[in-house]
Amino acid sequence: MLQSSEIDRRWSSIQQAIGQASQTCQSETGTPSQLKDVIQKLDRESSRAQQVIQSHDENRIRQCVDDLEQLGDEAKRVCRNQAAVTPKMAEAVMKVHDELSDLKHQLH
Repeated sequence: MLQSSEIDRRWSSIQQAIGQASQTCQSETGTPSQLKDVIQKLDRESSRAQQVIQSHDENRIRQCVDDLEQLGDEAKRVCRNQAAVTPKMAEAVMKVHDELSDLKHQLH
């Protein structure tokens, strides 16, 4: 397991990436509703996840990151399947996905 300070640092970066994706999603016109829904879900779940991260409970953290990474996978899938997604939006989604995926692999 990563040290809690490293998890906190990584989590901060993930929260910034999710916030950026959420902002981009709101500012871009024509973003598919399916993608908006997934980004909103990620945003909501990241708030809940903050409490889990602060608990320093390894199993809960691992499960929480796994759940968020699945949402990241879903967002990535939607981006690939929707022509209406702008490059800026796709980049924001990929950053979230990559950061979550990387943390997930480090925790397992």
